[in-house]
Amino acid sequence: MRDFRKYFNFLTLVVFLLAFILGWQIGHRDYQVKWTNYAPIIKVENQQPPQNITVDFKLFWDTWNLVSRSYWNKKAIDPSKMFYGAIQGMVAAIGDPYTVFLPPQQQKNSKEDLGGSFNGVGIELGFNEAKPPAGGIKDKRLVVIAPLDGTPAKVAGIKPLDMIIKIDGQDATNMNLLDAVNLIRGPKGTGVTLTIFREGETNTRDIKLIRDTIIVKSVQLDFKNTKSGKKIAVIRLTRFGERTQDEWNDAVSQVLAAGPAGVLLDVRNNPGGFLEGAVFVLSEFLDGGDVVLQENSQGQRSSYKVDRVGKLLKLPVAVLINKGSASASEIVAGALQDRKRATLVGEQSFGKGTIQNAEDLASGTGIHITVARWLTPLGRWVNDTNGLDPDVKVEIPKSVDNQPGDATADMQQEKALEILGK
Repeated sequence: MRDFRKYFNFLTLVVFLLAFILGWQIGHRDYQVKWTNYAPIIKVENQQPPQNITVDFKLFWDTWNLVSRSYWNKKAIDPSKMFYGAIQGMVAAIGDPYTVFLPPQQQKNSKEDLGGSFNGVGIELGFNEAKPPAGGIKDKRLVVIAPLDGTPAKVAGIKPLDMIIKIDGQDATNMNLLDAVNLIRGPKGTGVTLTIFREGETNTRDIKLIRDTIIVKSVQLDFKNTKSGKKIAVIRLTRFGERTQDEWNDAVSQVLAAGPAGVLLDVRNNPGGFLEGAVFVLSEFLDGGDVVLQENSQGQRSSYKVDRVGKLLKLPVAVLINKGSASASEIVAGALQDRKRATLVGEQSFGKGTIQNAEDLASGTGIHITVARWLTPLGRWVNDTNGLDPDVKVEIPKSVDNQPGDATADMQQEKALEILGK
């Protein structure tokens, strides 16, 4: 009996010491407890993968569980954000900056853009091929396609092809388009600071902008007289959105009533929009035939043709383009150039030669998918540094500090009016 008591006391002491040592190690983080049966309480539905795709999702769920279990700030573990982030990463792995998954807020922003009203600073963003140092690798960089007229960005002097280096101090050199838009947008009256780098300069510059409600009118009409006394209708087309067709029809009605001698179509700083809008506008000037070619992943081509009887088929046309003319605006300019219907005046265009489909998905999300590339009627592909070259090149002169010269003189417009006035 006495031996049993000694053994019991010894066993009790051993258990106590082990418990103490284990507790000390846990408290000092020298020992990691492995909760082998732990898993976050998440209901997963529709787990079946697509047919003919074999993917072992064990790694995915192992990583999900590990992050959920081990990350120190449990309040930051948001299953919805992790879920959307996983889809964004999957889509981004394709390597196309224009193929993107949009969580609910970004999907809302995208629809507001095409609707013509949103809170922000008035910048259209895209990607361009950065010039590498000698021996370096070419890279895609976030750049301004165009500042919109009358917006805080335009007033502050933001220019097409300005490279966005930082947004409110956050590195933007490898940032995707949607994250950049999300950071730049915000409530009216709040500020955002963009750090930009401009070609031809040696240093970056910080530009603070105050967000405002941006209401974008797609079509603006004015009339100018040439030196020879001819009246020219100047149609400024800022984008191809939901309002474009109605606004375009109103402008054309006014043009016909005024009886001008020609039309100057200005698509400078037009970042694009709906492909159908480009076809609609081109059908105003062209009498049948192809307006743009679409080429799929198998190299098969299909054509978009004139889809209505135009009202401006006989008037002489000139088109103004610059580095901010992209996508659908390049489709319009390229078709008119190929079909010998207009003279292009200005600077080389941006170079965005792909077509995206916008799809609505569940829970207010969406996706933009590059489905094809587009070519001009003669088969030219306008992409990256290979933008449209104008028939008559007119570059905006720079002053010593690399700013535009005489802001009151539009040399590109003057040249186009001169051509139409002959």
